[in-house]
Amino acid sequence: MVYISHSEAETESIAEALSKSLKSGTVLAYRGDLGMGKTAFTRGLARGLGCHERVTSPTFTIVNEYDGAIPLFHFDMYRLENVDALFDIGWEDYLTRPGVCAVEWSERVEDALPPDTLFVTIARHAENENWRTITIEGGAEK
Repeated sequence: MVYISHSEAETESIAEALSKSLKSGTVLAYRGDLGMGKTAFTRGLARGLGCHERVTSPTFTIVNEYDGAIPLFHFDMYRLENVDALFDIGWEDYLTRPGVCAVEWSERVEDALPPDTLFVTIARHAENENWRTITIEGGAEK
């Protein structure tokens, strides 16, 4: 699926709509440069999953947890030294807990992602630098 977002609010709405089709155990792997809207996407995802806390980037904490109808575990792998460090923070436990895992900078830990991971790529749109192209692929149908 490919979407064009014209604003941060629209990015959030796209994610909120996607969240309605997710089930506990889903892993979303984000790809995209700094400032592309990954945290905005996560805000919409959280809202759709029934999480009411303020969503912030977990850059310094590695993971933020949000309680909701389906909990959300928001990871930021930017500062992670290597894939082994991911397992040190309990990655396997998060995969078995009820909830959805959203992983920023997933390229750094691609070897640790489950085979049914849903990839969300957010990139600057070719026609307007303020727009975003959001591509969602993979998942169970892969």
